[in-house]
Amino acid sequence: MSDHSQELTTPLSTMTNAWAQMTGSFFKSAAAANTAALTAFDADRKVDADETNRRPASVSSVEYDEADWESERSVENAADITVGDTVRFSKEVDDDDVHDFARASGDTNRLHLDEEFAETTRFGGRIAHGTLVSGLISAALARLPGLTIYLSQDLEFTGPVNIGDRITATVEIIEDLGDNQFRLSTIITDENQEKNVIEGEAVVLIDDLPEDR
Repeated sequence: MSDHSQELTTPLSTMTNAWAQMTGSFFKSAAAANTAALTAFDADRKVDADETNRRPASVSSVEYDEADWESERSVENAADITVGDTVRFSKEVDDDDVHDFARASGDTNRLHLDEEFAETTRFGGRIAHGTLVSGLISAALARLPGLTIYLSQDLEFTGPVNIGDRITATVEIIEDLGDNQFRLSTIITDENQEKNVIEGEAVVLIDDLPEDR
């Protein structure tokens, strides 16, 4: 090849390479943008799904309920609360609950998130966070008449909860401490396993709800 041909080929090759690099960068950027858009879309879709599951609150002390939540209480007015009154709250602990709790709390223990890892443990698979499960006690307390304020809680974890199990929190007034304070027994039952998985006691203060609520 002559020197003249080389002089013509070199600029052409340079231009072709530059075009290829530019095109590659374009497609990478487009792919990244599409990925980001799909991620945002999925997040929006999850929010929409969460909102679809919501329904008006069953009692005035909570903001909302969800379709699969169940609750019942034996007393309707804060002034009438006495020893023996109970509240029950029930829901399924699903995979979304576990991942949301891990992100919110920072507890990303592989026992709760990594199935392959969890299968090698004594539990034989992933289980829900103990604190996530015990949170149903708070949900039950929130459904007592009035505005319930946690003062203390003692817990004993007696068994694991598998992801997908339905659990029920039962709280019962066992002592009137005076000044609107009450001691309660607090129990979590795993309905799938038909056994208690958490037992304990709590002390709460119950204020009246604001008049405009």
